Order: sequence, then structure tokens, then C-alpha cells
Amino acid sequence: MSTEASVVQPTYGNWRRPRRPGLGPLGLIGTVGVFGGIVLDLMLSLISLQVTLVAVVIQAVLLLPLTARTQDGRNVYQLIALRLSWFQRKAKGSTTYVSGPLASRPGGRFRPPGLLSRVQVKEGRDAYDQPFGVLHHRSRNLYTIVLGCEPDGGSLVDPDQVDTWVASWGHWLARLSAEPGLRGAAVVVETAPDTGNRLANELMPRIRPDAPAAARAVMEEVVQRYPAASSEMHTYISLTYGPANGQRRKSDEIITDLAIRIPGLLAGIVGAGGGPATPLSAERIAEVVRVAYDPAVAGDVLDARAQHGGTGLDWDDAGPTATLETANAYLHDSGVSRTWMLTLAPRGTVRANVLHGLLEATAGTRRKRVALLYRPIDPATSARIVEADRRSAQFMATSRRGMVQARAANEVSAAEQTAVEEATGAGLVEFSLMVTVTVDSEADLDDANASVRNQLAGARLLMRPADRMQAAAFSCTLPTGILPWEYTLVPRELKEAL
Repeated sequence: MSTEASVVQPTYGNWRRPRRPGLGPLGLIGTVGVFGGIVLDLMLSLISLQVTLVAVVIQAVLLLPLTARTQDGRNVYQLIALRLSWFQRKAKGSTTYVSGPLASRPGGRFRPPGLLSRVQVKEGRDAYDQPFGVLHHRSRNLYTIVLGCEPDGGSLVDPDQVDTWVASWGHWLARLSAEPGLRGAAVVVETAPDTGNRLANELMPRIRPDAPAAARAVMEEVVQRYPAASSEMHTYISLTYGPANGQRRKSDEIITDLAIRIPGLLAGIVGAGGGPATPLSAERIAEVVRVAYDPAVAGDVLDARAQHGGTGLDWDDAGPTATLETANAYLHDSGVSRTWMLTLAPRGTVRANVLHGLLEATAGTRRKRVALLYRPIDPATSARIVEADRRSAQFMATSRRGMVQARAANEVSAAEQTAVEEATGAGLVEFSLMVTVTVDSEADLDDANASVRNQLAGARLLMRPADRMQAAAFSCTLPTGILPWEYTLVPRELKEAL
């Protein structure tokens, strides 16, 4: 007699896109336009039938672009606005950036471009007397702290432990909705082929001059060949805060407040499997940005940190010498990058390792960053959103038939489950995902594009290139606290109504 034991791995899912108010794809503004047009047509019909027909044609021409939408929900008007903005920026020359002593910009420094151009970096000390950098986004009056961690690997780990880590991470995200003044968070996982500098710096000084020739040859071969099959990985968590309840406070007071919060935030990350976690200093943040814009200096930065304990790099010199933004790529110093944005989350359920392939280093690339962006929602707003989705799902289920009705019934089940979880204390968080791949030249972008597409298929994600906004998307994947919804010209509430 023999018995077999099977371990059931937990699955995760039930991601829901916020429902757009209004009739079908029209949105709230389109729906108001339809009913307003009907009232106007009735009034005009009392005057002249010809005038009424002209008004109906004009209304149809204006409203039809709202019904044609891409898979990520953008309508024709939004696509036209994106192209017009791109042509305007090209005409003004803002797609090109040059810095340094020979540039026309004042100061002669190498400041980061674009959305990072008005950022100031300050430094404070937390409760453990560790230095931490604070990025002040002056244009939005936001403050960002960056935490670095070394997550525990998933190999040879029991499924129960993985499930515990995922639950702890969910609790940590739910706790963010109670953080006063928190506007958003981002988790950035950066991978790159190992340069071999760390291994060489560790092994070569330990080889004795009188060591046997065979042993010395073996160690030199290890230093030479081992990095070719390995990669380095860094994980950063950026938290961006704004004035709570509209209060105006001094920068020193805000930095002191952030210093008090850091130990609790670090403890939550460690409990969620984040491994050793520490805040990043202002110098370390500048080094991360410098390497992102110029991957060729990554080895020099590692050598300087190993030999001297730091590089002494200042934020004002962390930017590139020159950049050029094209419609589908971003050229900067020694690299060319392309960024993808999430269109559709995985449908159905997935396992905890669904992003494993996407997070691994990609062969033939200089660097790759996967950024998960989170926007916590306060409990009161969460309850309203959950109830609205629940009522909407029930209405759609009772008004549809056939296969569409089966899908609507699934929507009802998911909405009910979300309502139950929210009522028992779970948090509601909006999230998105962005991927930036950096290669040596534009000729390598096609190969990188194919590799990313294959990895996205394995992760069951649907993404699209951030065409005509590659520079801004590149900044969003850096651990610098750039939150896309805080930098839109159109208010987020109005954009959702469209």
C-alpha cells in the first residue's frame, strides 16, 4: 500500500478595473451629452425640422469618438490629444535635452531631465540614526523616501511560507491607506547582467602571491567566467507623501515626521519577505539615477563603493549628458530604453510566481526595471467604490443573456467577494505596472521587444509601449516617486469621467 501527498498551491486573482460611470463606452460626459442632446433636439423640433436634423448630425459626430476605445480604455479624443502634444513638444524642441558646462542651461551641472528637473534632494536621520534621502517634488509639493531591500528568494520555500509572505504584503499595502498624506507607492525591481566587479574585488585580494599556480588559475577562471551566467538584482520601494488635509508645513517638520515612520515601514517589509531593508541615502539615490541614465558607469560605481564606501555623487550631477526622445524609444548617454505600460491584468487566478520570468534579467540587455505602482484608497472611498461595483455588476447580470450572462455572473461573484473582503478590513488599492528595458543601441530594441513579449505571455499580462511619452514613462520606473496620476494636465476625476 502506498499513499501520495499533494500540496495545493494557493492562487490569487480578482483584480477588477474600476467601472466607468455612464452608458456603455460613452462615459459620464458622453452620457450627459446624449441626454442633453435629446433635450436640445426636442426643443429644436418645435422650431424647425431641418435645424433639428443638423443638430443631430453634429451631436453624432461629436459623440461617436467617445464610443471607439482601445483595449486600455482610451477614446479617440485622448489619442488625438496625445499626438497633438507630441507634435507640440517636438516643435518646441523639448524632446531633446543637453546638460553640462557647455549647455545653455544655467548652472553647468548634469541635473536629471524632464519630470525630475525640479526635484530637490534633502537628507535626514531616522530613529536608528541612519541617513535617508528625501526627494522634494517642488512642482507638486510632494516628498518621497526610498527604501532598499533584498527579498528572500522563492526557491526551496514551502508554499505555506509563500502564502504567509503574500498575506503580509497585502496587510502592508492595506496599511498604506491609513498613512496620513500618502499619495502613492512604487516597488521597483531592477536587474542587470553581473559585471563581475564585486566578485573580483572579493576574491582577487585574497589570493596569496605564493599560492599554487593551479589554484590561482582556477580562481582567475571563476572570476572571469562566473559573471557571464549570473545577474544582479536590486529592489527599491518609494513612498510619496503630500500635505495631509491641505496643511502647509516646513520641510524640516515633514522630514522629522518621515523619520518617525521609517522603522514601522521597514518592519512591515521584513515581515512580508523583503529581507534586510534600509532607507537609501541621498548619495545612494543619486547613484541609482546616474546608472539608469548611463549604464556604462555601473561598474565604476560599484568599484567606488567597494573601495571608498561611496562615490560622493550629488543629485545635481546624477543626470545624463544628453537625451533624445523619439516616438517609441528614449536615447540617453550609453543606453537606449523603451518602456511598456500595463493594459490588462491577468484574467482569472494566478500563482505567486506569476511574475518570476518577468523579473529575471533579460539576455542582451543592459538593465531592466519592473515598477509596480500603487495608489492606496482610504476606507470611506473604498466602501463607496465596492458598493458601486457591486450594484453595477448585479444590474449587468440581470440585463444580459447567453454567454454574456455567464460572464456577468462571474462579475457578480467577484464583486461580492470584494465587498466581503473590504467589509472585513481588507484595503482597496489601485495598481499598475511598467517595464523599462535598456539596451546598447536602437538596433537591439527589436530583440528586446521580442524578449519582453515572451515574458509578458508567461506572466499573462497585456502591455503596450508608452509611445510618444517614453521620457516620462522612463522617469516613472525610477525609484524617485514620480506618480503618473499626479502629473496629468487633466484632473484624474475628469479623466475617469471621459
